[in-house]
Amino acid sequence: MTTTAHTDTAALALGDDALVLSHRLGEWMGHAPVLEEDVALANIALDLLGQARILLSMAGDEDDLAYLREERAFRNLQLVEQPNGDFAHTIARQLYFSTYQHLLYDRLATGGGPFAGLAAKAVKEVAYHRDHAEQWTLRLGDGTDLSHERMRRACEALWRFTGEMFQPVEGVGIDLTGLETPWLESVGAVLGRAGLETPEGPRTGAWRAGAGRQGLHTESFGRMLAEMQHLHRSHPGASW
Repeated sequence: MTTTAHTDTAALALGDDALVLSHRLGEWMGHAPVLEEDVALANIALDLLGQARILLSMAGDEDDLAYLREERAFRNLQLVEQPNGDFAHTIARQLYFSTYQHLLYDRLATGGGPFAGLAAKAVKEVAYHRDHAEQWTLRLGDGTDLSHERMRRACEALWRFTGEMFQPVEGVGIDLTGLETPWLESVGAVLGRAGLETPEGPRTGAWRAGAGRQGLHTESFGRMLAEMQHLHRSHPGASW
């Protein structure tokens, strides 16, 4: 495989992560627990959408890649496609992913590869995403008995999807396995401050590690994709 093909593979993987999570967060619009969170989640979704546009454009036409690919052609992590669930579930998903993405972009920004420019700009956005998720984890975990229990269940439910983040992706330019230890330390510290235990058990995705990167997705992803692509597919060639 050529260097360009490797870059395309990595751009699709990282771009799909951002695109899919952006859509998931956008589903909260008008449904967040308070108005301020409608705005906060919308801003995070827009940050991720901006990242997705740049990354997908590195691999081809961004609209075609977002709206015309079939489910098996997407290379996103299974973690980011998980349904929002209750607010605690969304926060746990965001804590896990934004901690990983911040570590990733911090390394890429200094690596001098094809993603260095994007990473240098996006790492500041992702720092906010991570801090937002951390503050809500603390607030829910150290809140009422009900909020603590919901946060605990959310963290445990999503734990099995986290191992996939550290599987190798051709063309990324850094050793993703090297991010796992600092990720575990960072997430574990936040959970500890929130009065939550770090979940135990396998972290290998729904079928096996790296399944999402291979185009194998969970049941909810197909429904989400149909909704995301409906308008574009219903009006092919339309100009907005």
